[in-house]
Amino acid sequence: MSISARLVTVMLWVTLGMGFGAPAKAQTQEKQQHVVTTDELSQQVARPAEARQSNEEAVRHLLSSDAGQNALKSANVDYARVDKAIGQLSDEEVAKLAERSRQAESDFAAGAISAKTLAYIILAVVVIVVIIVIARAV
Repeated sequence: MSISARLVTVMLWVTLGMGFGAPAKAQTQEKQQHVVTTDELSQQVARPAEARQSNEEAVRHLLSSDAGQNALKSANVDYARVDKAIGQLSDEEVAKLAERSRQAESDFAAGAISAKTLAYIILAVVVIVVIIVIARAV
C-alpha cells in the first residue's frame, strides 16, 4: 500500500471516529448544562398554587374574624356563600383582596383604624367579591 493510500485510510478512520464520538460527547455536555433541577422546577410549579392558597386564607381570615362575622351579620350576608365565591375569583383578584385584607388587619391591630372602619372594609371586600362573581355569571 502506498503512503498516500495509508494516509487516506488513516484520515478516514479519524474522521469516522470523530463522527461517532461527537454525538456521545454532545449528549454528555447537554446533560451537564441543565441549569434548573427537577426539584426546582417542581417548586416553581407549586408556587402559584401556594400563593393563591395563602391569599384565599388571608381573605377568609378577615371575614371569619369576630369583626368579620359581626359585619356579615349586620349586612345579613351568609359567610358560606361569600367563602364559596372567593374560590371563583381569579388569582389576581384574590391577591388584591388579600393585600387589602392583610393591610386592614394590620392597621386595626396597630390602632390606625377603628373597629367600625374595619367593618366597612370587610363589607367592601364582600361587596367586591359578590360583584365580581355576579359579573362573571352574566
